[in-house]
Amino acid sequence: MSDNAARERRRIGRNGPEVLAIGLGCMSLSGTYGTSDDEAAIPFLHRAIDLGVDFLDSSDAYGLGQNEELLGRALKGRRDRVVLATKFGQDRRSGGVNGRPDYVQQACEASLKRLGVDVIDLYYQHRVDPAVPVEDTVGAMSRLVEQGKVRFLGLCEARPERIRRAHATHPIAAVQSEFSLLYREVADETRLTTRELGIGFVPYSPLGRSLLAGVIPDFANLAEGDTRARHPRFEGENFEKNRALVERVEAIAADKECTVAQLSLAWLLAQGPDVIPIPGTKRIERVEENLGALDVRLTPEEIGEIGEAVPVGAAAGTRYPAGGMKGVYI
Repeated sequence: MSDNAARERRRIGRNGPEVLAIGLGCMSLSGTYGTSDDEAAIPFLHRAIDLGVDFLDSSDAYGLGQNEELLGRALKGRRDRVVLATKFGQDRRSGGVNGRPDYVQQACEASLKRLGVDVIDLYYQHRVDPAVPVEDTVGAMSRLVEQGKVRFLGLCEARPERIRRAHATHPIAAVQSEFSLLYREVADETRLTTRELGIGFVPYSPLGRSLLAGVIPDFANLAEGDTRARHPRFEGENFEKNRALVERVEAIAADKECTVAQLSLAWLLAQGPDVIPIPGTKRIERVEENLGALDVRLTPEEIGEIGEAVPVGAAAGTRYPAGGMKGVYI
């Protein structure tokens, strides 16, 4: 798997950089699913890059900056081998969002320092600030491009009309939102606009926060800090309903002689060349498994069968707890 010469590559947006069709979300390296271990994370990242992963996704909110500092350490001597994405605007300390133009500049400068780089390849507004016109926020982001501190701009969890307004202010290369077999209504609606505008779509949680990874969390022994304990999709009857849906996908995967994670990622990739999922993990065997999805070929009939196994809207439980839902898709 070290030779990725024949593996599919995709462009981020109409004019963005080209990357391997599956990237790596780095949030799980910062305590979201249990305690973090920087000393283990650095060789993990080195190995992922050696396997061909060249699209890394971070945020200044992950570990309150620790994630960016970790990436900065891991990328020493390897910076030119990856497309580096990070985000601003979600304040984990206050629980609020900030899209004010003066804050955009301040946040970028701080991220550059933590990452130890001169330029960020893809800079996202992590969450929409409804109190600030998107034209003002993206206008400030565009000045970062003019200053040579950022190459391309992105938005997260933004509605189509906001994406249009942002794109009219400065070209948007990518929009990031949750997208998987289990949760796809928002992505389906958003991609009608992003495809029209030539914007790439970057699915986070493409494996449903492990539901589509063939891993059943032990809820009686979740690691301290594992946020799945608060997610509605894992609660009681919701979890049982979602597991029943996943079992349908597992049966198809068994017939296809691949894992359920590989089948789920292959189905996502089959939705169009604009889709570049960023599954998160801190285990190298999971990276290897996920990259194996690039070798899974699906016929149109199989793509339809997989989609029908988990009908749109069939997943039980919202994507976030009630408080988190207030900040997505606005």
